[in-house]
Amino acid sequence: MHPATDRLAPSLKLDLSGTWALALDPTDRGEEERWYAGDLPAPPAALTLPGSLQAQGFGDAVDLETPWTGTIVDRSFFTEPRYAPYRQPGQIKLPFWLQPEKYYAGSAWVQRSFTVPPEWAGRRLTLTLERPHWETTLWLDGRRVGRCDSLSTPHLYDLGCALPPGDHRLTVRIDNRIQVDVGPNAHSVSDHTQSNWNGIVGRIELEAASPAWLRRVRIFPSLARRAFLVKIDVASVLGRSAQGQVTVSARLVHPELHAELPPHRAAFGFAAAGGLSGLELSSAGGHLDLEYPLGDDARCWDEFDPALYELTVDLELHVQGSGQVVRDRQQFRVGLREPGTAGTQITLNGRPLFLRGTLECAIFPLTGSPPTDVASWKRILGVCKAHGLNHMRFHSWCPPEAAFLAADEMGFYCQVECPSWANQGAAIGEGRPLDAWLYEEGWRIQDAYGNHPSFLMMAYGNEPAGRDREYLAEWVTYWRKRDPRRLYTSGAGWPVIAESDYHSTPEPRIHHWGAGLASRINAAPPETMTDYSDFVVQAGAPVVSHEIGQWCVYPNLAEIAKYTGVLKPKNFEIFRDFLEANHQGEQAELFLLASGKLQALCYKEEIESALRTPGFGGFQLLDLHDFPGQGTALVGVLDPFWDEKGYITAAEFRRFCNSTVPLARLPKRIWHTGERLQAALQVAHFGPATLTEATVDWALVAADSTVVASGRDVVAQIVTGSQPFVAAVDLPLEGARPAQKHTLVVGVEVGGVRCENDWEVWVFPERLAQPETGTVVTREIEVALRAAQAGGVVLLQLDAAQVATHSQLGFSSIFWNTAWTHGQAPHTLGILCDPAHPLFADFPTEFHSNWQWWELIHGAAAMQCDLLPPTLRPLVQVIDTWFEARRLALLFEARVGDGRLLVSSIDLESDLDRRLVARQLRSSLLRYLQSDAFRPATAIDAEQVRSLVRQAPHRPPFTE
Repeated sequence: MHPATDRLAPSLKLDLSGTWALALDPTDRGEEERWYAGDLPAPPAALTLPGSLQAQGFGDAVDLETPWTGTIVDRSFFTEPRYAPYRQPGQIKLPFWLQPEKYYAGSAWVQRSFTVPPEWAGRRLTLTLERPHWETTLWLDGRRVGRCDSLSTPHLYDLGCALPPGDHRLTVRIDNRIQVDVGPNAHSVSDHTQSNWNGIVGRIELEAASPAWLRRVRIFPSLARRAFLVKIDVASVLGRSAQGQVTVSARLVHPELHAELPPHRAAFGFAAAGGLSGLELSSAGGHLDLEYPLGDDARCWDEFDPALYELTVDLELHVQGSGQVVRDRQQFRVGLREPGTAGTQITLNGRPLFLRGTLECAIFPLTGSPPTDVASWKRILGVCKAHGLNHMRFHSWCPPEAAFLAADEMGFYCQVECPSWANQGAAIGEGRPLDAWLYEEGWRIQDAYGNHPSFLMMAYGNEPAGRDREYLAEWVTYWRKRDPRRLYTSGAGWPVIAESDYHSTPEPRIHHWGAGLASRINAAPPETMTDYSDFVVQAGAPVVSHEIGQWCVYPNLAEIAKYTGVLKPKNFEIFRDFLEANHQGEQAELFLLASGKLQALCYKEEIESALRTPGFGGFQLLDLHDFPGQGTALVGVLDPFWDEKGYITAAEFRRFCNSTVPLARLPKRIWHTGERLQAALQVAHFGPATLTEATVDWALVAADSTVVASGRDVVAQIVTGSQPFVAAVDLPLEGARPAQKHTLVVGVEVGGVRCENDWEVWVFPERLAQPETGTVVTREIEVALRAAQAGGVVLLQLDAAQVATHSQLGFSSIFWNTAWTHGQAPHTLGILCDPAHPLFADFPTEFHSNWQWWELIHGAAAMQCDLLPPTLRPLVQVIDTWFEARRLALLFEARVGDGRLLVSSIDLESDLDRRLVARQLRSSLLRYLQSDAFRPATAIDAEQVRSLVRQAPHRPPFTE
């Protein structure tokens, strides 16, 4: 007998969360010894599920032989003397990622009993294991049910219809070792980010369902028809023919509107097949396609109006010859939306879409595994939206369903990837098991999450190797044909192939891997003119720039206290030790804030370069928040917990990253009072509608908030999906106050809604006579020493080529980090100074790098001050990579003998008529040297001065 089944009845589900018996099986004895046939070997431990082994203290202590999952590019930890204290047993601290207290890679067996109630008799029982890691094998009462190796979707097991009422035992073997070579750095498996954990962290649920059921329901939106095409596949193990109907109904789920739509029904039936005995069942069934109209007033789903429809599919069947009725029901929240392309732009519902995205690389320090609750994902996506983003790329992994539910509700666009980064020995297209597995995993992802409107884009995974072009041309074609509800690209990063709907490529960006000091931001004076139009035109399809940014900030050592969960920042503890060993420990917070201001400046130009580009598809930042692995890549303006660090707010970030952003095209940032400041004003507008009668205003504001000049225009129309030029600034600067920073503020306002952005420029005097002083100015160390020892005031100007340093200086922040990039320059994170110091009385500066410092830093060298007294603090200090934490300087002062010495490795001599910033700093510096304020506190000797240059006999030690 098969009583009527309502799948939604609470009594038909059994929550299996709680305490399970646990037995570790590091030598894989369990299956051979038939652990599934009875109780687990004594004494079994107790494991709370959902949860992971590592979070509950199971596994081995970390040591030098721990079999990590992930490539370690910089292996200096294992050999260099400075890391020796961190290699001691019981004191292991790793510099290259967050570290668990315990590590386990292998099989673990979990077991528990459950009771089948009498009213479940004849029902089809299924077991759901949400987000296990990785492979599970299931036994029921000692009988093997099956195995699953999905990294992305719940593991679903069919227990059949013949399970009698009473007590039964489930045994699950979980193996977190690499099952298919997806690549050791794939974020689905790697210790670089979430960690290679073992366990089950989502729902664990037994369900008593109908013996005839909705096997799969796929919902295809049609914008033109204002309808959903509902494609229904039905399965049955009734062993009898059945006739009945399918009913589809819907209601609008909206904060302000609620509408019930009429049901639509269609007859459905199938002939007898299969049976009820045992666990291996043959099944009957069939399929039905039903169009469900939403009406002419149907609401579309997007980031501005994420209108959702709750679609209910009911199956009711009368079983032939028995008088029984079986039912099944499934509900979905879906959106009417249609992605596409038009030329080089992505479209959504016919309107051009600009993706403003960040990556999510499975970074969850407290748990070491991804959250499976909607609230956690709402918080993450809410933070992203507060920073003006509308898109998230899941790098080489696919999130749990909770992430899609949150994104659906919030109007956030997701790029999902099969969980592979096929490099470091892994490859695609060469006939390896990964080739077939990617298709299997792709189907599982599409079936589990394909109805979510937020699931907008899909890629095979990240940066492939092997026969990637050939394999991915077929892969993209396959999915475009089988499921056109989203856009497809080959791989995140490459290859660019004609089959892709859009190209994910690292080409349009400020700084490429390996560019070093030749990148635009380091090699060319600052401007806001550059865009990527030439690249977009030749690409011939929408371009989404891959992993732009990667600008680092100094470690926030105060963050250490936040790591109260599974993963610990032992890397930060090492960096703290290095900083303190070099007598700079008390400067940690200043290093964070100063480098953070530079990082934000780099991200602003990175994002605006993309927004300036006509026809651009969008960008994916690496990253809005920190990436704790791959050598420690502190690339976020937020920490790994999605919290601010104290140097830029969400509102400040949103000024240059939003659906509508005013832009200014400035040929340069450094001007003099004899010039006219000229800028073309542009608006990148990707809002919900065209702006009409928009007011565009601008003002040049001095440092004391005085408005130097302003202007205002009314623009009849700014079409959504465009980046038009809307006004121009052309003003003489003779009225501007010289030697000051000024800010060009541009606003766009319609109906009281205002968007505003700003750019800093510096205005210097057209002519500046250098003060006549008694200061000895020389490039020769020995001349400087003799003059100082004789009681003179000396400016020693070191040529950059002379300076003995191992830290290559650039204007930008560090790209990614110096460990993972094999020491790619720059090795520094900007400057730190005190703007209130009398040295800067006539020179405009903040405490951190800003664009005026580009001219001073370009071509300079960072002096290595390791042999100078620990009390010496440079006037202009350079922030070194946290892996070295050297004390570096561009300007410092000291007493030498009876004299006073200021040493500079900035070029303050050449082309001063052209180099306005250097001329101004030199003038301010010379005045300072002749003032009573020039009284250095720290004394140094001649040998310490000589140690600054390459021919020094006692050069500071350094290890690469």
